[in-house]
Amino acid sequence: MKRWLALLMIMFCSMMVVVYETSASDKRFFLPEPLGGVKIVLDAGHGGMDGGASKGDVIEKEITLAITHRVARQLTRLGAEVVLTRSKDGDVLSEHAPNEQFPTNRERKKQDIFLRESLVASHEPDLFITIHANAIPNSKWRGAQVFYHKEGHADSEALAKAVQLSIREEMQNTDREALSIKQIYLLKKVEAPAILVETGFISNDEERELLITPSYQEKMAYAITRGIENYFDLQFE
Repeated sequence: MKRWLALLMIMFCSMMVVVYETSASDKRFFLPEPLGGVKIVLDAGHGGMDGGASKGDVIEKEITLAITHRVARQLTRLGAEVVLTRSKDGDVLSEHAPNEQFPTNRERKKQDIFLRESLVASHEPDLFITIHANAIPNSKWRGAQVFYHKEGHADSEALAKAVQLSIREEMQNTDREALSIKQIYLLKKVEAPAILVETGFISNDEERELLITPSYQEKMAYAITRGIENYFDLQFE
């Protein structure tokens, strides 16, 4: 009897040590995964010859890829299955159809968009999120904004609003609202809730410096991830 008591005491103490040594972030190990069973396709905007917006040495495609990788890591920690349309500096074609040749850069860019659409369709995700950075001639404008397509999936608006609210709360540097947009082909065609996140303005001097900072990229990734988690919480209320 004493032997069993001693064994139980040793097991209890060992468990307490494990719990004590586990950091707050690792304690999710003991809890159900918040996004377990959820598949999300993340799309880092632009890539390859299509750099997107730029200002000096700062190029949109590099910012979008960095933030997308950070979002992917955070979503994976929450249990989600994450698929990236591109994981490298090149465009989606160079990663998934490297032998394809096109007569013009314009045609390549068009086919690159079609390939992104095809990849999303093949994975049948629960969500699609494309990540970008904004730029306009007037340098005064700043702030992240989330867009959805009115003619896209019925739940895209709810997802956009959840992510926009999270960005406002976490970043505390914008009062922008989620907006519908008609020009983005993928947001209309993807058969899943789909949003475009403009993470900030490269054309704004202060925001441009923030967007290339790893700590700010991580914070933005957290805001996006938290918005996704909040969206699913609302879906199951």
